Amino acid sequence: MNWQLKAFAELTTTELYDIIQRREQVFVVEQTCPYLDADGTDVNALHLWANSDTETVVAYARIFLGEGGDGYSRIGRVLTAQSVRRLGLGRELMQRALDVCHTYTPTLPIRLGAQVYLRAFYESFGFVAISKEYLEDDIPHIDMERQP
Repeated sequence: MNWQLKAFAELTTTELYDIIQRREQVFVVEQTCPYLDADGTDVNALHLWANSDTETVVAYARIFLGEGGDGYSRIGRVLTAQSVRRLGLGRELMQRALDVCHTYTPTLPIRLGAQVYLRAFYESFGFVAISKEYLEDDIPHIDMERQP
């Protein structure tokens, strides 16, 4: 795997296109969830992804580093391509995303909005639920946080 971490301004147009294409494939097409993925916040995020020898963007996460005085960093848009699921790449992606947060904002907690069926996965990284379940685009979610 070839891992990349870039700010929005550093992305090439091809990299941005590949990222958006994969996010739409997973979140809009696979999950049959029509929503505006290009939500205007990508410009404030770090983009972490992996390319394989045969595919672009097989794993991806969007990271916000405690900007705006929120008091926490945030990881979102976490995905792995169907072709690489169940190979441990999701675990590597999350560990790398956590490492980025700890490198740049070591004293801040980290939050994410998890699909409920992935709750145990995120708990295995030390996240705990901080909200009740709620529907986001008709998919059950829960907010979770990990202390530094």
